[in-house]
Amino acid sequence: QVQLVESGGGLVEPGGSLTLSCAASEFTGYYSIGWFRQAPGKEREGIGCFSASDGSSFYAESVKGRFTISADWAANTVYLQMNSLKPDDTGVYSCGAAHFNYGVCWLERGGYDIWGQGTQVTVSS
Repeated sequence: QVQLVESGGGLVEPGGSLTLSCAASEFTGYYSIGWFRQAPGKEREGIGCFSASDGSSFYAESVKGRFTISADWAANTVYLQMNSLKPDDTGVYSCGAAHFNYGVCWLERGGYDIWGQGTQVTVSS
């Protein structure tokens, strides 16, 4: 059973940057890798995804232009580079991976087969 492990979270000041990692034993057979965020008192929301089929990515409006997802398949790791962080970006960030191949990735939680345990990101001065 493939497991996902996130790392890289922490405390950062507004305007700062963090890079999160989502590591797996392998991503073979998984076609959409999504990053999700759960803020205190809110439901988990998709913020960005990466398609292993065509290398495309897609972002929620709230993070577009500030967050970037990239993949290093040799290292079996998907990254979430977060810049210009805001207090509203605070939450538990987790990654998910989906077997189904739609050709593109998606931000909805449905369809993701495996999940990591999450890593806390706190944006505060």
